[in-house]
Amino acid sequence: MVRSRPDMLDISTSTSASSSSSSPERAAYDDDTDFFTAQRNDSESSIGVASLREMTMSPSREREYRVSPISRLPPELLIGVFTKLSSSLDLRSCMLVSKTWSRNSVDLLWHRPLCNTWQNLESVIKSIREPGGYYPYHALVKRLNLSNLNDRVNNRGVNNGTVKPFMHCNRIERLTLTGCVQLTDEGVCSLIYGSRSLLALDITGLDSITDHTLRAVSENCGRLQGLNITDCSKVTDDSLVEVAEHCHYLKRLKLNNCALVTDESIMAVAHHCPYMLEIDLHTCRQVSNVSITALISRGRQLRELRVGHCHLLTDAAFLDLPKNLTFESLRILDLTACHHLHDEAVERIIETSPRLRNLVLAKCKEITDRSVMAITKLGKNLHYIHLGHCAQITDTAVVQLVKMCNRIRYIDLACCHRLTDTSVKQLATLPKLRRIGLVKCQSITDRSILALAKATVEPRQKPLTQSLLERVHLSYCINLTLQGIHALLNQCPKLTHLSLTGVQAFYLREDLTSFCRVPPEEFTEHQQHVFCVFSGEGVNRLRNYLNDSPETLYDTEGTMYDDREGEDMDTDHQVAGLMHATGLNDDDDDDMDEVDGGDGSQYELEGER
Repeated sequence: MVRSRPDMLDISTSTSASSSSSSPERAAYDDDTDFFTAQRNDSESSIGVASLREMTMSPSREREYRVSPISRLPPELLIGVFTKLSSSLDLRSCMLVSKTWSRNSVDLLWHRPLCNTWQNLESVIKSIREPGGYYPYHALVKRLNLSNLNDRVNNRGVNNGTVKPFMHCNRIERLTLTGCVQLTDEGVCSLIYGSRSLLALDITGLDSITDHTLRAVSENCGRLQGLNITDCSKVTDDSLVEVAEHCHYLKRLKLNNCALVTDESIMAVAHHCPYMLEIDLHTCRQVSNVSITALISRGRQLRELRVGHCHLLTDAAFLDLPKNLTFESLRILDLTACHHLHDEAVERIIETSPRLRNLVLAKCKEITDRSVMAITKLGKNLHYIHLGHCAQITDTAVVQLVKMCNRIRYIDLACCHRLTDTSVKQLATLPKLRRIGLVKCQSITDRSILALAKATVEPRQKPLTQSLLERVHLSYCINLTLQGIHALLNQCPKLTHLSLTGVQAFYLREDLTSFCRVPPEEFTEHQQHVFCVFSGEGVNRLRNYLNDSPETLYDTEGTMYDDREGEDMDTDHQVAGLMHATGLNDDDDDDMDEVDGGDGSQYELEGER
């Protein structure tokens, strides 16, 4: 049996009195029917305007209906929208819309105030100093970077007076004062006192800084996670021990060129900072085996260790590591110019750190093919390998390295004079190779260059892919010709850097060197004469020039495989004399962009991301 519904209220004949919210009939109607389907879709009733107009609302309720929908968004959603804005001018405009928008955007705008010019700095200081401001701007600053204000041309830079207005900004989390050489302990300490929230401090290049500043850090910054005091040559173990004892959350520590640092402070770091991820001891010449062994043994989360030019290190630093322990977190190990390392140490390193991604053994002149064979055990984990000046390495080891580690993106074999075209041809098969260094590998010929230029076949992929090479260093490879380099340029569209210093086919031709970079001013006259490095747009211009008129550039009837077994030895000796221009360090390897990804991905080369 169908249940009868009560007669619906005739909206067209109802009076304003019967439409009142207190009417029993109205209440019954609202409970039983859908407001949007019960009325005709006319201009007054389709969105309930007649009812809203006749309802009795409180003033606060009425103001709410007058506000636009976006202004009624919860603060967390508004902030989420504002974080998508990359321009500080856009954020400033948002602050001027309404009080609600202002309250939710001011933190983002002042989180990291833009202080890249003196004009911007003065504007920031004016707002901080202004009494009775709408917001306490000094409490909103979380990141302060003054490193871009150093004007060496006009001898104007950040000094103690510059940073004084920021002394009340005691909620700073990241403070960057790189290169502010006019700052002293007084200025830096004024920013540190009371800064309980400080997480990262970078005072690279402030050579006037002493232990006084680091003692202030240890007393005020218990939450510190990152400290960079590169080139702060007056800092000693005394203050570093205090930092290690009070800043237990320290994760990143850079002590490059801190000549007074010894094993005492490094041992303190190893014992008191269990969360250490990265430590850089480049050119800390008083650091020895015992502290490096302690760092690795206790730093179970250690991902990056750089001890280049620590000449006191020997094989014992690694042979004394605890037995049956592996350090799965270690991804980067830099042992540049650790002259006393031998094959035994490298084998132990690979055994204990099976997931190494970047390994630098440049100028470790005692290592041989035996070390390279051990490195092949890293397999697909290895992305970056630097073996420059390891002159005992031969083709046999390089060929095996390529076969076992086919994910290499970067390899440097500078001054490995025993290598021939056989090695380079094998290297050319690496499907992800981005950068290669072959400086002073004098036995390679155009055959190597053509192999690099040839497109490679990706695994499980039939069509040929273009070469991914971005940087190629071929300085002092005296057997190369214009034909080979021309082929390399045409087959490597992503090439952005090509060094050919000392290659006669190039540096003797003014029409080609016109596309080169300008040599550094500190080079000698001879070094500037043979300098030949193409980068950026210069590579494209050289490629276009060679393609426009190739027939006029070289003898097309000649061979590019002129091995010259004896008849041109005089020319070879003449060019070989250029090897003494070692100041031409044109194989300027760019360091990798580290993005803290937590899984090792931060160590991939630029272009992998």
